Amino acid sequence: MPPKSSQMVPLGTPAPDFTLPDGSGTEHTLAGVQGSKGTLVIFMCNHCPFVVHIAEELARLGQDYPGQGIGIVGISANDVVNYPDDGPDKMVETAKAWGLSFPYLYDDSQEVAKAYGAECTPDFFVFDTTNALVYRGQLDASRPDSGTKADGADLRAALDALIAGRPVPQDQVPSIGCGIKWKA
Repeated sequence: MPPKSSQMVPLGTPAPDFTLPDGSGTEHTLAGVQGSKGTLVIFMCNHCPFVVHIAEELARLGQDYPGQGIGIVGISANDVVNYPDDGPDKMVETAKAWGLSFPYLYDDSQEVAKAYGAECTPDFFVFDTTNALVYRGQLDASRPDSGTKADGADLRAALDALIAGRPVPQDQVPSIGCGIKWKA
């Protein structure tokens, strides 16, 4: 299957609320993961080569930004009947193996992914303190098998601007990855 691009939801769109369990069954809400300066919502999964390629950078984001006021949450919405490697039990193993320090939630109904307009893994959404979308786009220009290591340049520029109270750059490149595995 060819890679899928994010749909570039209009800037200013409000963050849809959610209550979702992590891989252990503990429920988390949007309000519970929000940061004092903004919130990063990442649609991701365990097996996608585009996500695996950026796993180390995802862990670094989780180390670098919560202390600066950015709340971070990962959400998997893949159909686990047809993609069992993305199931909640495997999510716990993956989060530990990758060193993720943010909640990694499971959207079994896929309604949250649809509400956000998520299309691919990874798909990144950054919201300001009013829950308005200020960034949706790629982590950086690296891709699997490109020989380029993920550094998060695009996403970090947006987060750094948000933290500093500067306008987030409007020139945003769609994320690209595996299409979300929708239920039939």
